[in-house]
Amino acid sequence: MRAALWLLGLFCVAAATALFAGNNQGTVTVFWPPWRVDLSLNLVLMLLAGAFMLLHVALRALSALFSLPVQARQWRMQQKERALHAALLDAISQLLAGRFSRARKAALAALAQEHTLDALDAQLPQAQQIRVLSHLLAAESAQSLQDRPARDAHLQQALNESAERGTPAALETREGVQLRAARWALEDRDASGALARLEELPVGAQRRTFALRLRLKAAHQDHRTLEALETARLLAKHGAFSTSAAQSIVRGLATELVFDAHDPAQLLGAWAELEQLEREMPEVAIHAAQRMVMLQGGDLALARAWLLPAWERMVAAPDGLGDPLRVKLVRALEAGLDSVDADWLSRIELAQRNNPRDPNLQYIAGMACMKRQLWGKAQQLLTQAALGLQDPDLHRRAWQVLARLAEARDDTEQATTAWKQAAQVENL
Repeated sequence: MRAALWLLGLFCVAAATALFAGNNQGTVTVFWPPWRVDLSLNLVLMLLAGAFMLLHVALRALSALFSLPVQARQWRMQQKERALHAALLDAISQLLAGRFSRARKAALAALAQEHTLDALDAQLPQAQQIRVLSHLLAAESAQSLQDRPARDAHLQQALNESAERGTPAALETREGVQLRAARWALEDRDASGALARLEELPVGAQRRTFALRLRLKAAHQDHRTLEALETARLLAKHGAFSTSAAQSIVRGLATELVFDAHDPAQLLGAWAELEQLEREMPEVAIHAAQRMVMLQGGDLALARAWLLPAWERMVAAPDGLGDPLRVKLVRALEAGLDSVDADWLSRIELAQRNNPRDPNLQYIAGMACMKRQLWGKAQQLLTQAALGLQDPDLHRRAWQVLARLAEARDDTEQATTAWKQAAQVENL
């Protein structure tokens, strides 16, 4: 449509020109004493148009001639800028390929090209970011080559270059440099230095998944268990781990927090720091109860209260807890049987009656009967348990208790047999 309109316009101009020029009888007289020159108006118009075109072409030619030095300078700048970007890309490629010496050389070459452009007053809009990235690549290569002095020097230069407030891209580049510095400190086993680097980040950057992963590793390495646990909770909420992995990490840190307690007060403080879901984890509850029993002056009733959810879970679903956890639960209960109350005795007795073939329940019920001086029932339950227990420690202790019961009855033969069975288990 546009081409048709242009063609129609050209026809109109041609028609108007033909009408004007064909019937134009005008003349132009030029007096140049002593001469007089008469020219057709059409010819004068054509000469003026030709002179204008000639002048325009001459001016364009002169402009192109005088702009040649500027164009030559721009071409040289463009070539240097291309060499700069090529060196930067080469540094990245060599670093990814594991050629760290070549990567460092390429990064230094990119820095040299940038300095050359800066000396020529080339105003690159991304010059600051290029310098920071070049220093960062050189520092990363030095870190891989175990050249820590060179790494620290390039790292400091990168931080200095990115210190000035600039575009959002420059700010993100600085955050990247700080994150890499934290990772290098972590690789050097400098957990406190890594945490200090992470603290320098803006608040928003500190809550990024990568930063939280670094904080988790650094806090765990620096034995800041509570901080590591809080970080693991945040990562789990962000979906940084799978559900099973998140539970495993949180469970391990919660258990470590419990074991770091050196007196009952510290243990109660650690237990208070745990969330409800963490307290209901059987592994955490069992370890906390065992720790409370081991500590001098520990509250055995409180330890049994911590064990109650795990016990109810085991009783409700015998396969709900694995054999190692069932054994640990039995050991934790056994350690506090000296002060066990009637409620717990009834729970143990009821669980054993509901599942009479479980050797672990037979064992703990037999030990409970021992505490209540029900010798006959204790002997019956422990004898049944000794035939089915898989844990060597519980198996050995069952035979030892049976041996002592036999000695109390002056049954030397049965006592000798029981001690022999216990010794054989011990030699396994």
